[in-house]
Amino acid sequence: MSEPATAVPPKLSFAQTLRSLPRSFWMGCIMEMWERLAYYGVRVVMPIYIAQADEPGGLHFSQQDKGTIYMVWALIQSLLPMITGGYADRYGYKRTIFVTVWLKIIGYLLMATQRSFTGFLLGVVVLAMGTALFKPGIQGTLAQSMDKSNSSVGWGLFYWLVNVGAAVGPPLAGYLHGKGWPWVFYGCAGIISLNFLMLFTYREVDSGADKTADAWKVFRDTIKNIWDARLITVILLLSGFWLMMYQLWDLMPNFYTDWISSTSFVQNNPWLPGSWLDVKDARGVQLKQENVLNLNAVCIVLFLVPFSYLVARMKVLSAMTLGILVATFGIIVSGTTTSLYVLFLGILLFSIGEMLTGPKKSEYFALIAPKGKKALYLGYVNIPAAIGPAIGAQMAGILYGTRGEKATLALRYLAEKTDVAKGKAWNGDVASLPELLGVSRQEAFRKLQEVLQIDATQATRLLWDTYQPYEIWYSFAAVGVASLVGMLLFSQRSKRWKDLDV
Repeated sequence: MSEPATAVPPKLSFAQTLRSLPRSFWMGCIMEMWERLAYYGVRVVMPIYIAQADEPGGLHFSQQDKGTIYMVWALIQSLLPMITGGYADRYGYKRTIFVTVWLKIIGYLLMATQRSFTGFLLGVVVLAMGTALFKPGIQGTLAQSMDKSNSSVGWGLFYWLVNVGAAVGPPLAGYLHGKGWPWVFYGCAGIISLNFLMLFTYREVDSGADKTADAWKVFRDTIKNIWDARLITVILLLSGFWLMMYQLWDLMPNFYTDWISSTSFVQNNPWLPGSWLDVKDARGVQLKQENVLNLNAVCIVLFLVPFSYLVARMKVLSAMTLGILVATFGIIVSGTTTSLYVLFLGILLFSIGEMLTGPKKSEYFALIAPKGKKALYLGYVNIPAAIGPAIGAQMAGILYGTRGEKATLALRYLAEKTDVAKGKAWNGDVASLPELLGVSRQEAFRKLQEVLQIDATQATRLLWDTYQPYEIWYSFAAVGVASLVGMLLFSQRSKRWKDLDV
């Protein structure tokens, strides 16, 4: 690892910082914005499309199947940059970005047309490979365009523009969803193709890497550089944070759709666009989950740039530690309520935690990277976003699939507390419930209402009180607490290492 300069650069004003960022920085940010708009346009509605039991036109896979898809997605998308980062340095950022755009278009088209588990997973794999190649090319461009005097605001601006795309994605997805599920994927394929136009005006940025190295040497260097116990420790600690954070995007859509009612909010806000509303819910008209969770991206768009400026002189490790603390409170608040307003508070806390930790993790790896290895180290920064979400996806699939999903809990109630099973004993395996009862997951909640002669709101409250599905969030919060304690200890220890104490 390189040793940072001992001289502290003068603090620039915000206007001076903006002027110090070159054209290559802004080009990279805009290309990332288009990519993120397409990505979040799909990602924000994917949990509903894949696994929501009563979603018309959905795939109706199990929560465990969804967990497997998200695990594979996370591992490919965020582990490959560990290798592809070195190749982006070696073969050039522009060529890398060009290839990735094609991969992502193909991935979206496969996801639009394939309804089998294997076929849909293939589309996810191709999309994930495209994203894995795209990230190092863009992030390497940015890292080479900044120095320590402007990196905090620069990474903050980058994260801000990412979330401009993320904020536009959910309303766009809702609009396209109204035309049919395939249109969501076709629309996002069209959006990512806009980066072909950007590449015509993109001027290559020199990575500083050895351009004569063969592909095998690039791979060897990639593996060799990661074997530093301190670097691995940071990666593991951040993995815990991202395990927790990703549940806002991967699990909360299903949890919200099952358990949280926004009917009073909709009634009190008649200005809401029709494309933002779900009129199919038996409890009444609801605000679609993608528009509720979009508060996260909107908060970041509104507050990230000033936030980044305010914490610019704060130690990177200290900022990340504070972010983990706030986000852990956010997951407890948002996961243990049926109130939309309390959920808004939880998402706000999540967003503050993300603003403190998300941009700072990229800044940290960029600052400690040796010369000529910026994209390589910014490939490593994606490893926590592989390990954490992959494990989290499996946790969520098991926990929510057995103890949290409303359709599954409706089946459990029918088996345990009614005579629908006609005296047949249940073996405790939720996968066996549909066959035991002769009731599918898609029909389970309606069947419960019919048997008990209650409406959808009463049935939801009954299942909430009986099975306490909110308890699944305690497991994710515990991971956040473990990461917080670890980061506090590492921050103290890092004061002994000049190359990591930034």
